Amino acid sequence: MYCRHCGKELNENADYCTSCGVSTNKGNAYCSFCGAETNEAADVCVKCGAKLKKLNGEPKSKIVAGLLGVFLGAFGIHRFYLGYTTIGVVQLILSVLLGFFTCGVTTAIVGLWGFIEGILIICGTVITTDSDGNLLQ
Repeated sequence: MYCRHCGKELNENADYCTSCGVSTNKGNAYCSFCGAETNEAADVCVKCGAKLKKLNGEPKSKIVAGLLGVFLGAFGIHRFYLGYTTIGVVQLILSVLLGFFTCGVTTAIVGLWGFIEGILIICGTVITTDSDGNLLQ
């Protein structure tokens, strides 16, 4: 991972660049995948072809997303919060509709799925960005 502001290589878990002090999700002068200089208006890096993520709005909280997953994960609420509406709808349908026909077995399975995702979101090991590509804070 590279700083989008100064182009220096960063630790994968870094929240701020150790060279320039800017948050890792800010800046648009360099590619975060290969470190190549980029045009501010570019959507993809011309060197490596990676999609350049633009900061759209305020980043979401990983604590809030994780807690929503732990407590309301059976209904996909954490996915809706992060902007992943398709998988949120899938979790909701599996939990509510199929849960009705399976006497709650599907709801329990989807609830466990959401619980595990919530813990992993809080730990920062899975789902590290929202649907706009902003890193969870």
